[in-house]
Amino acid sequence: MAMLGGVPSEVQILGMYFPPLFVAIVVGLVCAIVVAKLLNLTGLSRFFWHPPLAFAALWTLATALIGIFVVTP
Repeated sequence: MAMLGGVPSEVQILGMYFPPLFVAIVVGLVCAIVVAKLLNLTGLSRFFWHPPLAFAALWTLATALIGIFVVTP
């Protein structure tokens, strides 16, 4: 993994190199799935007008937060 100013320029997973944003997107997807499952279990998902759109918003929010706080520039 090459480091440039403390930010990884690539992440190695099983011998393959990925950009840090890709890792943030995948982790954001997993977080959004977990939150969506919790919302479905508690019944709070009924307040969403369009659940797939709410899921996309959750995924975007989780990816942005992970990108800002975990993969900091």
